Amino acid sequence: MFRFAILALLVFGQTAAASAAAGCTGADPAILSVAVKDMTPVGAVNHYALSGTVVNVGSVAQAPDVLQFVDIYKGGVKLDSRGIPPLSAGQSYTFAYDSSRSSEAGAGSTVLRFALDGGAQATPGSVDCDRANGQYMLRF
Repeated sequence: MFRFAILALLVFGQTAAASAAAGCTGADPAILSVAVKDMTPVGAVNHYALSGTVVNVGSVAQAPDVLQFVDIYKGGVKLDSRGIPPLSAGQSYTFAYDSSRSSEAGAGSTVLRFALDGGAQATPGSVDCDRANGQYMLRF
């Protein structure tokens, strides 16, 4: 019975995701992942090299003059942003971000939120048709 419930949830989830994607007929930049690539201890501070990937999961390329960024937040404070070039359908772009914290900070005690900022959308056909996939939380 438990396996059937899990299977039903998986099938329903995939169907809902597929129907949402099917309704998207434009560009759809999405933050697919952000991860710690490396950590370097320097005295009482640990330096973290983070790497994130943005992919246009939509069916249309973004206009060549679209300005967009990934904004990086800790709590409600914007720390920085990274420029992301216009992406063709299916194209990905990797961005880097460095973060530092005390070497005594506990594992999982830092949470960063990465959010797409569409900036100035140049043409109506290049807008983000699913803003729900434009954020990513990283806990390290």
